[in-house]
Amino acid sequence: MKKGALIALVILAVIVIGIFMAFGSYVSARNQMVTKREAVDQSWSQVDVQLQRRADLIPNLVSTVKGFATHEETVFGDIANARAGLLNAHTPQDKIAANNTLDGAFGRLLALSENYPQLRSNENFLRLQDELAGTENRIAVERRRYNETLQDYNTFIQQFPNNIWAGMAGFQRNPAYFQASDQSRQVPTVNFNNTPAPAPAPAPAPAK
Repeated sequence: MKKGALIALVILAVIVIGIFMAFGSYVSARNQMVTKREAVDQSWSQVDVQLQRRADLIPNLVSTVKGFATHEETVFGDIANARAGLLNAHTPQDKIAANNTLDGAFGRLLALSENYPQLRSNENFLRLQDELAGTENRIAVERRRYNETLQDYNTFIQQFPNNIWAGMAGFQRNPAYFQASDQSRQVPTVNFNNTPAPAPAPAPAPAK
């Protein structure tokens, strides 16, 4: 066998081996991307369950509050619209945005208890508050797990050479991180009446 033919065979063998190695790398990376993307979807479904649970509890809370605060129609309308927005949202991005809107309306609803002392002592209201507090804790836990799972997926598909295989296989970075809204981090301060604050008492006259 001539030397040139031998070199050609060696080069061909290297190319074939390289192709098989690249294909193996592609298949392995793609399978991991599928697994990680499914983990993101599964983790989001747990978040969604808790968001739905909170949405299901809110009507009962509104009904209880209405029994004491019959004139707060703006607050009731805002929370009804925000809840409808959450229930009508379909993608994680839309549900996250709708949930942030609901946070603000929900905070204003709970703030009503400060204006109605009898409401604060109502047994049904207190029970619903406890249920909602438990749900909020579960939302926080599932939100953290979801964000961690999403970060793992996004990091993996952006690493070399996974970023090449991700582009070929149609995997894209998912930007839908679930961050707590600014409204949910703040204690709502709401004034539901226009009654002016009482004037300060006059200072006592100086002793003669």
